[in-house]
Amino acid sequence: MALRITLIDGTSPADQIRDQVRGLITTDQLPAGEALPSVRQLAKDLGVAPGTVAKAYRSLERDGLLQTRVGGGTRVHPAASKTPRAVIEHAHALAQAGVTANVGLDDAIRILRTVWPDGRTQAKTDEEMRSG
Repeated sequence: MALRITLIDGTSPADQIRDQVRGLITTDQLPAGEALPSVRQLAKDLGVAPGTVAKAYRSLERDGLLQTRVGGGTRVHPAASKTPRAVIEHAHALAQAGVTANVGLDDAIRILRTVWPDGRTQAKTDEEMRSG
């Protein structure tokens, strides 16, 4: 599968790669077992150093979203958690409403953080999800 990753100035390329791959996995656009491009191939495609892609992949492995096997490449971990369909649908609706109202992504994120019911600004970690 060809990954659609867009890098912008101002943020670490490794962080952008990590965040975008995480988004593709949690929205099931990269399903469990799906092969990712090799570190060298993705680095070449994006015009970054291989170490940058390797750093992003290692971070996603630590988070339980990717697994790498010698000779088998890097794949989406079979147990990678997915975002519930309803959340994805509402996120699309929020994005469309934001575009229609000329509200930027950063402002939409600030709004979500403000209205989040229990005051938490980060989702449960994989460890929290597994422990209940």
